[in-house]
Amino acid sequence: MNDFFSLWHESARTSAGLFWMAFWAFGLGYVISSLIQVFVTESRMKRSMGEAGPKSVALGTFFGFISSSCSFAALASSRSLFAKGAGLVPSLAFLLASTNLVIELGIIIAVFLSWQFVVGEYLGGILLILFMWLVVRLTQPQKLTEEARDRARDQEGADDEEVPDWRNMIRTREGWRMVANRYVMEWAMVWKDVTIGFAVAGIVAAFVPRSFFQWLFIGSGSEDISFFQLLQHALIGPVAAFFTFIGSMGNIPLAAVLFSNGVSFAGVMAFIFSDLVVLPVLRIQAKYYGWRFAFYILAVFLVVLVAATITMHYGFQIAGLLPDPSTAQSVTDRNFFQVDYTLFFNMAFLAVTLLFLVWKIRASGFSIDWGSDLTEKVLFVLSMIAFAWLLGGWVLAPHLAG
Repeated sequence: MNDFFSLWHESARTSAGLFWMAFWAFGLGYVISSLIQVFVTESRMKRSMGEAGPKSVALGTFFGFISSSCSFAALASSRSLFAKGAGLVPSLAFLLASTNLVIELGIIIAVFLSWQFVVGEYLGGILLILFMWLVVRLTQPQKLTEEARDRARDQEGADDEEVPDWRNMIRTREGWRMVANRYVMEWAMVWKDVTIGFAVAGIVAAFVPRSFFQWLFIGSGSEDISFFQLLQHALIGPVAAFFTFIGSMGNIPLAAVLFSNGVSFAGVMAFIFSDLVVLPVLRIQAKYYGWRFAFYILAVFLVVLVAATITMHYGFQIAGLLPDPSTAQSVTDRNFFQVDYTLFFNMAFLAVTLLFLVWKIRASGFSIDWGSDLTEKVLFVLSMIAFAWLLGGWVLAPHLAG
């Protein structure tokens, strides 16, 4: 029993330490994202995007790159673009880019994983879009697509109002108040996913033995992994993400745990890229477009996800750039809390966060997001359980372990 309490404390310490490492990266990413979202409006995007073509796909990718990494916000924006006349391929390109090519996700990956994974995120995001374009062009059901567009139009409200020119707005107090409000909203959208993600990462790191990962991901840690083992890794990653339904930002510390336990580059990247094939996303897509079209998009994303990660794995292998899992430091062995750049960066972004939070509270009050639908309510309950687990691991477990 003492072993359980020791592992409980180690799990809580690891979760807190992982979040400590990442807080400044979240803050930096959300500041950048908030600036872009305030000064580059959706109406400007809509006027620039049309049916599928190189220019439209490139614009969809670019607009996604400068947009939010929150999957649920990206889904709503993608629906709006699709309903207003953008082609299916540019709309899906926007969706893939806004969840896989964003700056803040790359920063978090750099904190927890090696530079190869940062390159893999951006290169893989481009491959996802190119492969998606090819698959949709070969398989797109035209009648079903038009039915989905009509359904999306029925749900779409009025166009968003155009804001003043950003060069004037950036010099105003109102512009920066909107940035502060957007920054707080970014945290409000992801705090449940982040809490659960870091708690799960700590639990897996402390309680799950390496042998389990070797059983689940066949050939983990092997220097000579076969094609079929690599294919199995690329398939198991999305399956694991589908049932954990943790958002993209919450997935990264768990991806670091997978890598430190010998999971292949393709398997880890497939897990990272799987935020759009999870159950809540499928449910929202079905609400927007109907179940048949939602399953079509899911199938397309799964096919291109597996193809992109395996292609990247072999490309990195040929170039001699594959990260070596044997060199990965176990997350439970890290010295998280020390006087270094992380401490000073965290203090700076804690000050920014408090400033923006106070500004938002004074402007529009304070409210807690209890969850607007069943999924959000479940996530809220799970996040409260995660907080209780972490607090108990810090306070109670050391005493109970004796």
